[in-house]
Amino acid sequence: MKPQINRREFMAAAGGAGLGLFQAAPTRAAVATAPVAIARCRSYGPEYVAATEKMFDQLGGLGRLVKGKTVTIKINLTGNENTRQDNLPAGRTIWTNPHTVGGVIHLLDKAGARRIRVVEGAWAWPASLEEFMYKAGWDPKLLTGAAPRVELVNTNMPYAGKRPYTRFPVPHGGHLFPAYDLSTAYAESDVLVSMAKMKEHGTAGVTLSIKNCFGISPTTIYGDRVPLDEPAPIPYGGRNSIGHNGSRQPPKSSLPEKDPKSPRQPGYRIPRFIAHLAAAVPIHLTLVEAVETITGAELPRPNLTKFVSPGIIIAGTNCVTTDAVGMAVMGFDPMADRGTPPFETCDNTVRLAEELGVGTRDPRQIEVLGVPVREAVFNFREHGAPRTRTSGGRKGS
Repeated sequence: MKPQINRREFMAAAGGAGLGLFQAAPTRAAVATAPVAIARCRSYGPEYVAATEKMFDQLGGLGRLVKGKTVTIKINLTGNENTRQDNLPAGRTIWTNPHTVGGVIHLLDKAGARRIRVVEGAWAWPASLEEFMYKAGWDPKLLTGAAPRVELVNTNMPYAGKRPYTRFPVPHGGHLFPAYDLSTAYAESDVLVSMAKMKEHGTAGVTLSIKNCFGISPTTIYGDRVPLDEPAPIPYGGRNSIGHNGSRQPPKSSLPEKDPKSPRQPGYRIPRFIAHLAAAVPIHLTLVEAVETITGAELPRPNLTKFVSPGIIIAGTNCVTTDAVGMAVMGFDPMADRGTPPFETCDNTVRLAEELGVGTRDPRQIEVLGVPVREAVFNFREHGAPRTRTSGGRKGS
């Protein structure tokens, strides 16, 4: 398919801070590409469902992907149930919105999905995902009532059955861990959907569909205070010691790092951690929502984050191409690297995922459908609060 615009047009449309320093695409083997759809959307009700269904049609139709299959939706509920920006519901600011999840469940059922699972590694110990949602003010029936055969799974908990965890190897051996032990719920899935809120991130630069994968790593294995030999019976704490700082290894039942002498710096580790997961557990459909969100970081921080309403949603069938377009819509260059916004203190996750063969971040290779990038741009740095300091990553985020 012929790209809709070339890279110069793509990034000229994005404009904004830090985009004067472009880096040429490195010489590399051809990697996969797929079209990305952009739509305008100002509300979370019927308008969102209609816009999303249209994007799915532009991408070739939802039925061909999900009919007769088990579909797993990874949502983003980072932080705890009391986290708020400007006293607004988290679904309007930092989380996947429950109405968008219900709408997508409806569309998946309409397209013939056999079974639908909504999953997240929720910060609730040892509560179910339903209990966490109740504590956060959600009504789980908004999701379970959107279609028959809908299940909610907290993938921080050991999966019920004889095999709580399944090992997922990283293609080409990965940078940090050669494989990850994850909830068997992911192994039982035919189609994985990543539903993310478009945000900046203090440790990874941006939160889009790939960063959303961080939450699939169970804190019974990759969390703080896990035992030395076996997974913890219940999850406790975040992923700071193993994921962010590398101050310890997972239990001996899981594979250790390839190189324990590699940098112990979060800006090195977290982008690789999440790029590995996106490569090991393929994402078949991505939905990045910015009807409403925050700028400045992934979670509310005084004098740094700001509530905004970009009114944009993005969909694709390749997480790297989708996130590359998402970055451009945010006013960032997907070809940028460490030292250039938004990667002032970290490596570029989409570059690392591209190196693992997941997909291309090169705008010249990506067809954009629907609203052109130049009309969709909402520059997060220009619309955000004054940046008086560099944001830091939250433990376990």
